[in-house]
Amino acid sequence: MNSEKNTTDSQGPIGVFDSGYGGLTVLRAIVDRLPQYDYLYLGDNARSPYGTRSFESIYRYTLQCVRFLLDAGCRLVILACNTASAKALRNIQQKDLPVIAPGRRVLGVIRPTAEVIGHYSRTGYAGVLGTPGAVVSESYPIEIKKFFPGLKVFQEACPMWVPLVENGEFEGEGADYFVKKHIQNLLEMSPQIDAILLGCTHYPLLLKTIRKFTPPHIRIVSQGGIVAESLEDYLRRHPEIESQCRKSGARLFYTTDSSEYFDEHATAFYGSQVKSVKIDLS
Repeated sequence: MNSEKNTTDSQGPIGVFDSGYGGLTVLRAIVDRLPQYDYLYLGDNARSPYGTRSFESIYRYTLQCVRFLLDAGCRLVILACNTASAKALRNIQQKDLPVIAPGRRVLGVIRPTAEVIGHYSRTGYAGVLGTPGAVVSESYPIEIKKFFPGLKVFQEACPMWVPLVENGEFEGEGADYFVKKHIQNLLEMSPQIDAILLGCTHYPLLLKTIRKFTPPHIRIVSQGGIVAESLEDYLRRHPEIESQCRKSGARLFYTTDSSEYFDEHATAFYGSQVKSVKIDLS
């Protein structure tokens, strides 16, 4: 199926995809910075989380979701999911997009973050807290080295953080235990770490708990604002893509799971109420 031929409209929304709710924190930052555009959000909640799945599954699921967004008219898609960006983005950009939709673009969240993370550290030592999938991929160390070759990067996988967030356990004994454990593990790798990147879009909802167990001199970096600023710059540098992005301020939300459940939990991530539509990708 060629997504280029599925719509005759010359303009469409900007698509934002995540395995669940976390991408809503990125969408909120993007909307705050660029409110004039139309946005279509898709959360693959029925198969979330992606972080512990195989490369093959993550790639297959992400491609299905990207195809849905392209077929819905999106000219530009943001993978607001670190695991999908780490394990599926390159293949989709290089192998799939030239065949199914050569005029469209798919971007991720890792490169924009890698381009700036070094500016947050004075010691030259930074930490990354991420999903197991993103950490194992080594995507952050690889990308960061391109922009800050002297920056020492240490990673810690936090497999329980996404389930905690998705179940609304932002604070309390469970969150305290798992957040403290992984921050201690990370800081034990090097006492010189003075900047920590939250390498998953779910993690900003744990920020209060994260700060509780992080020394005050360490800067904690979230991705939403960074990705929003990078998108604004991208659209400025690529007017041929920007001109295809519809500007009527519309917001549409889709989920692969229960729309009622999605709407109930999305507010904590997006900051305001949403009304979603359930879709089936099988």
